Amino acid sequence: MRNGIDHGKRGLIRAAGLSGLVLVGCGIAPGLLTPAFAAKNNKTKNTKKEEEVTPPEDLMREHGVLDRVLLIYEAGMRKFGAKEDFDPAILTQSAEVVRDFIENYHEKSEEDQIFPRFVRANKMVDLVGTLLQQHQAGRRVTARILNFAPNSRTNGEDRRQLVAAIQSFIAMYRPHAAREDTDLFPKLRELVSAEEYGAMAEDFEKKEHELFGEDGFEKMTDRVAKLERAIGIYDLNQFTPA
Repeated sequence: MRNGIDHGKRGLIRAAGLSGLVLVGCGIAPGLLTPAFAAKNNKTKNTKKEEEVTPPEDLMREHGVLDRVLLIYEAGMRKFGAKEDFDPAILTQSAEVVRDFIENYHEKSEEDQIFPRFVRANKMVDLVGTLLQQHQAGRRVTARILNFAPNSRTNGEDRRQLVAAIQSFIAMYRPHAAREDTDLFPKLRELVSAEEYGAMAEDFEKKEHELFGEDGFEKMTDRVAKLERAIGIYDLNQFTPA
């Protein structure tokens, strides 16, 4: 980031110097350039502000992380069904992503910042109540996955319990995330002021940095990508119909 800013400053200085020389030669004072460069700088700042991730966009891209974990879960179920051997630690680590990133961060953000605003506005209260119940149910199911995954390599009771837990988790979270993305999140902007909207985005970013450090989202997607490679579903081309 710093290098990019320095390079931009050098470019402005270089451009100002060259233009100044040309204008001096024409009898025009270089100082008259200042308003034009100020306008350019303001335009750059405004563009950067517009490119900031909004609260719904932030939550929806986190749903993308969740969906990629669900794909890993489904790949594990296929391998169990085909009696293919694989390291169940992949499923354990996938459940840890759900626990750490989805349940302890993403869902907490929804419960602290999103759901209460709908309840106070008396909007979609029944939906919010169902979503909250599903958060609580999901945490219980994730605990079951973490409990049964380590001993699921051999076909037995632990594998049976694990498969049932994963299937119920997938069955709940696909419609859960889809309903939030299409019904709940698009309505959020109607409930808050522009200042409050911006403050929410800053709060999300601050919490993400506290829990996962800088570039927390990128670190989490890298973590998921490694699990996709381990279970053999990272190459997107394999899903293209012939």
